[in-house]
Amino acid sequence: MRNSETVILKMKHVCKVYGRNRAEAEKMMRDGADKAEVYRKTGCTVALWDINLEIPRGKIFVIIGLSGSGKSTAIRCINRLTEPTGGQIIYNGRDVNEMNAQELLMLRRHNMSMVFQSFGLMSHRNILENVAYGLEVKGVPKEEREEQALKYIAMVGLEGLEQQSCDQLSGGMKQRVGIARALTSESEILLMDEPFSALDPLVRRDMQFELLKIQHKLKKTIVFITHDVDEAFKMGDTVCIMKGGKVIQVGTPEELMVNPATPYVSRFLDTADKTKVMTVSNIMITPSSMVRISDSIDWALREMRKNNLSSVVVIDNDMRLCGFLNIHEALQARKDRKSILGSLTTDVRTVSPDALVSEVIPMASTANLPIAVVDEYNTLLGLVTKSTILASM
Repeated sequence: MRNSETVILKMKHVCKVYGRNRAEAEKMMRDGADKAEVYRKTGCTVALWDINLEIPRGKIFVIIGLSGSGKSTAIRCINRLTEPTGGQIIYNGRDVNEMNAQELLMLRRHNMSMVFQSFGLMSHRNILENVAYGLEVKGVPKEEREEQALKYIAMVGLEGLEQQSCDQLSGGMKQRVGIARALTSESEILLMDEPFSALDPLVRRDMQFELLKIQHKLKKTIVFITHDVDEAFKMGDTVCIMKGGKVIQVGTPEELMVNPATPYVSRFLDTADKTKVMTVSNIMITPSSMVRISDSIDWALREMRKNNLSSVVVIDNDMRLCGFLNIHEALQARKDRKSILGSLTTDVRTVSPDALVSEVIPMASTANLPIAVVDEYNTLLGLVTKSTILASM
């Protein structure tokens, strides 16, 4: 469990069931039925069932799932655009479900902003007027709200276009306006319901990058909905996978990829680019043989022969990396009666265990020797070879 001080929002046993015979549907769900069976027998649709989530403050929390998984219903329950039929939504210690109409209005105006897939812009207003609209509703004076709106318009890359009509904007530009409008309200939480899914792939990639840049500056709490695995892993500090109205697994992208909880999670994530999620620590191998810098050349050759190696990694007495000794250098050293120290290759490519596999691929493609994985003190932790990279893909 996370430290309670880091959690800004909790969903506790949240349910949403549509239909007249909800009591029977809920009983069937408690008895272990799935939503398809419940619908066949009761006519009720179970959109959410027993959702328990903790949203960390200042992070991007991604909810991912196929159509009908409940992800969009979940995010709309957070600010009660959709009314839950059960459970609690705790925001900063208060149950959102117990707020009256006025309190809920203030929550949406001041604490939670939403960015929709359909942009939701007002075509009769220009960019500046759209972005400043939330502050206008709050009663903020025109000069003050426009000054704040201009700051966020610049942040999303639309500086100089403030007076342009929204009818003339591309999809990507419209989404930038939508994000600027949400940011201008300076809410603690940003709710984003598949904000980039209607965009072309290149524009979508640019918008992902823009949002990550903004998040780096502002450290907002963002709940982000998507059906795209690569987008989820690119954007999310934490990722929640949903299926059939239920939470299946929650974790970091790397945790999900390395330790899928169910066969469904494994299949669901199968299309993801694993190299952009997994770190080197998950694919590095233990050297089959090592020699010390103080060992003899004959000992190094014996180790290579015994382990069928054409090179061997060389360390000092404190496990710090010294370099690699290949068989040609070793044979020449024995002929010339040289030591390991005078014969090894010290121009070795190294990488941190926390580096992403995708970052190592270009390095490995041109390397003649394995890549050494070392810590900040140059202590050898393992090796990465071309074959271990291929096996991870």
